[in-house]
Amino acid sequence: MLVSGTAVKFGDNVDTDVIIPGRYLVLIDPKELAEHAMEGLDASFTKKAKNEVILVAGKNFGCGSSREQAPIALKYAGVKCVIAETFARIFYRNAINIGLPVVECKGVSDAIEEGNELTVDLTTGTVKNQSKSITLHATQLPTFILEILSDGGLIENLRKRMKEK
Repeated sequence: MLVSGTAVKFGDNVDTDVIIPGRYLVLIDPKELAEHAMEGLDASFTKKAKNEVILVAGKNFGCGSSREQAPIALKYAGVKCVIAETFARIFYRNAINIGLPVVECKGVSDAIEEGNELTVDLTTGTVKNQSKSITLHATQLPTFILEILSDGGLIENLRKRMKEK
């Protein structure tokens, strides 16, 4: 599974209230949520994300509340994958559940700059920075997570598995 896109970069401790502010949690349409993704940190984020980006962050990405709307807003805004030094565990699992690839990669903050062209091989855990000719090695995703992502999320994965029985 390959994912490619232009890097949009953020720092450490990006919490779910910044990813999608609480005042928008009344919205139920994922496309409406997406319109407000990351607006507190980068007012131009949704414009950038429409070109299908890879979000790069530092440590503890997705900390804070366990709101499922945070990864949903990113996915529907056009984020193809999130690469971070580390993730808050609940955000990580929520992202997998909705089919948004998330990859932990030590050193990613220093090796990637905003606007770099990236290719992520989710199967092998390699992150290639095409702009700098650098290859990083991320934590390799287990097979069951790759299957969930390939199916578009946990619900679709369960539907598929139920049909197979």
